[in-house]
Amino acid sequence: MEEYKEWQVVELLRRTAGFFTEKNVDEPRLSAELLLGSVIGKSRLELYLQYSRPVYQDELDRFRALCRQRLEGRPVQYILGEQCFYGLEYSVDERVLIPRPETELLVEQALESLGYSSRGGPGEANILDIGTGSGCIAVTMAKLCPALTATAVDCSLDALAVARRNAGRHGVESRISFVTADMLDDHFSEKISTGPFTLILSNPPYIPEGEWDSLQKEVRDYEPKLALTTPNGFECYRSVAGQAAKLLTAGGKLFFELHADGAVLVSEIMKSHGFSALTVTKDYSGLDRVISGRLVD
Repeated sequence: MEEYKEWQVVELLRRTAGFFTEKNVDEPRLSAELLLGSVIGKSRLELYLQYSRPVYQDELDRFRALCRQRLEGRPVQYILGEQCFYGLEYSVDERVLIPRPETELLVEQALESLGYSSRGGPGEANILDIGTGSGCIAVTMAKLCPALTATAVDCSLDALAVARRNAGRHGVESRISFVTADMLDDHFSEKISTGPFTLILSNPPYIPEGEWDSLQKEVRDYEPKLALTTPNGFECYRSVAGQAAKLLTAGGKLFFELHADGAVLVSEIMKSHGFSALTVTKDYSGLDRVISGRLVD
């Protein structure tokens, strides 16, 4: 990028997006918009409403510093320390996975099962979020359902620190218990004392280790591998489904986020551990993304 020359917002965005494209940066235009917006304190919409606004030297210097991080492959969400999930802003850093839009479908399905809708609804429940990471699932559920209590579990103390921060940020920390436990532990269920639970939700590590090297650089170099991979991708499903009966109420439901081609095997795993009425929901790309089942009474 050139030296300062009285850049205007629209021109700087265009040039930066083009530069990112040349360097094979993922989502070049969006990256440029989010980084510039953070520097000058404007939303993406406001950037275009003020397209002729000048970008001053100190702003340009800060913008360039952020762009250098982006060029190195660091995700925008970690650069800014923020990610929007289900309409709420979450603090994120390299200690936790970046919440994905696909996981919003898991939350949506769970809310519907509780009778909650955009117009409100009961939403009364005690839920267990296994592998909570940033806390986006448990915190979103608690934020939308004032009668809901939750337990957020992770094997990473660093991740739980981020989840606690997000619970405090959204004013639901008094209704969420945080527990350190490993979902692959054969005695996992014995470490959870806040049940029984109406629902169990989990977006577990499901990427086989053999696929790690093929993932995007942004993922490999910055996101926590512990939260993404297991040897074959299905160990966590087996462990959680195998211990769910000890944690759920009679007729309670289990929700998993799925690897794109995992629906058949996860269905078999859930059936073998007493779950019926299985439902698989596709994401907006047409891929199997969420599976749920009810524990047989």
